[in-house]
Amino acid sequence: MLALAESHLRQLVESSPDIVIAVDRSGTIIFYNDGARENLGYAPDEIIGQKVTMVYPSLEAARAVMQAMRDAGNAGRISDFETTFRRKDGQLIPVVISGSLIYDRDRTVVGSIGFARDISRMRRQEQLATACDIAVSLAHEINNPLETITNSLEMLGRALGRRLTAAAKQSETRRLERARAALERVRAIVERLDEVSRKGVYQTRGYLGDRRMADLAPPPSCALPPGPAEAAAPLAVLRNDANAPAAAEPAKPARALAKRFSRMTALVVDDDVAVLDSLAELLRAEGLTVHATPRASQALALLRSVAVDVVISDVVMPEMDGYEFYLRVRQEFPCLPIVLMTGYHYDRDHIIKRCRMQGLEGAIFKKPINPDKMRELLSRISEKFHPQAARRSA
Repeated sequence: MLALAESHLRQLVESSPDIVIAVDRSGTIIFYNDGARENLGYAPDEIIGQKVTMVYPSLEAARAVMQAMRDAGNAGRISDFETTFRRKDGQLIPVVISGSLIYDRDRTVVGSIGFARDISRMRRQEQLATACDIAVSLAHEINNPLETITNSLEMLGRALGRRLTAAAKQSETRRLERARAALERVRAIVERLDEVSRKGVYQTRGYLGDRRMADLAPPPSCALPPGPAEAAAPLAVLRNDANAPAAAEPAKPARALAKRFSRMTALVVDDDVAVLDSLAELLRAEGLTVHATPRASQALALLRSVAVDVVISDVVMPEMDGYEFYLRVRQEFPCLPIVLMTGYHYDRDHIIKRCRMQGLEGAIFKKPINPDKMRELLSRISEKFHPQAARRSA
């Protein structure tokens, strides 16, 4: 067995990256290692011979550590005792201490030694993990009302177009474009927040003096109203067979599409009643017959009693999530197109992934849903299942 000389043991302690401080019975520092110097900022000649309270934020904090060592149940030892040290620059750092009292041959306390570790990074990681959980939930909770606002703006724009004079319509259209641009900015901020929560990496920017804040600003393009040059990503009809069309044709004017969709029936399922009502209203304005319910079980009952061309369902629902609902629909109605939508940008419960593994094809809508993309998808479903009507309205 290898025996280490006392000088070697002292060298190991002195070079330890942890904070190692020993004090005599009066609380005067008699040993201070390299790890303490690196973590606390004091040079040995600045602190050896000083009271140990120098490294604590208060006398009470120092006494709490000594009292923990002296408690009868601890037998003069402590392990992973959490407290706070004060650096030379005044910064407070959280630490955990393991240490013990030092006795002479007569079992008289002559001092104590403590081994402390800076846990600032661990605390930040814990805080970041908590913030990430909050951010994911926050994104979902914000995206649902954004979906309602998006649908309502779409309906408001149509109403203004029918009832205003040309001059008034131009003025109100500018207001709507500003509202849509602001909505897009909020959506981009939420998406950025979700990205930060998943990657754990973010930039900061100053906001008051030398204080910093997380930079969640969306890209500059989000400050501009959406224009006609925006390209919509191709969406595939979400079906259970392999015959979904691969590409989408350009969106038709709303009036023509409304005629085409007049032969279609949709079932909308979302436990958020505001989203449910606004999306149902938007689809009815496109000419569809719409059945809407906040409960997946009610949706299944409706499917057994009425003919439906497409099901549009939320992913995260309390009674039955999108995966279970998808499997139930697929089992009873294997050829029925299903569209899933979610307020979460990150599939943390793997619901979408599991659905795709079970045969769901195409893209999933992220709330708030772009009305033009929704019309695009409905157009392809209509052409597939009502081709004659589609040709008449083209």
